[in-house]
Amino acid sequence: MQQGRIVAVSVSESKGEKKTPKDAVHLRENYGIIGDAHAGDWHRQVSLLAQESIRKMQQLGLSVGPGDFAENLTTSGIDLVALPVGSRLAVGLVEMEITQIGKVCHTRCAIYYQAGDCVMPKEGVFAKVVSGGIIRPGDELILL
Repeated sequence: MQQGRIVAVSVSESKGEKKTPKDAVHLRENYGIIGDAHAGDWHRQVSLLAQESIRKMQQLGLSVGPGDFAENLTTSGIDLVALPVGSRLAVGLVEMEITQIGKVCHTRCAIYYQAGDCVMPKEGVFAKVVSGGIIRPGDELILL
């Protein structure tokens, strides 16, 4: 069983903007994170990005951190992009199912223009909420 950690939890009121780190987020089954612009009845309810991916951009000289790539959950310790679609992750009572690896960026974000690249389209992972609950930074993340 692979284990990791939640580094940060973040939300935004509008799509297409950086997310703001919070002390906790509440995930609702088949909806996503309450108060986040990406929540709803679709396959990309929650976005995840590994801290290891963010470090790649930091090594290019960018001053970026959790939420800057519009991810809801910043993680560490699990190779998210290596997980097949259908994999399940648990954080306490919360269970999520991976629905998509990477995404097409239709417009270039500020990160792309600063660094000439962005990790979210290749290394961001999307999930739907199977069972809801509260997630906080520091919580254990388990690959089921």
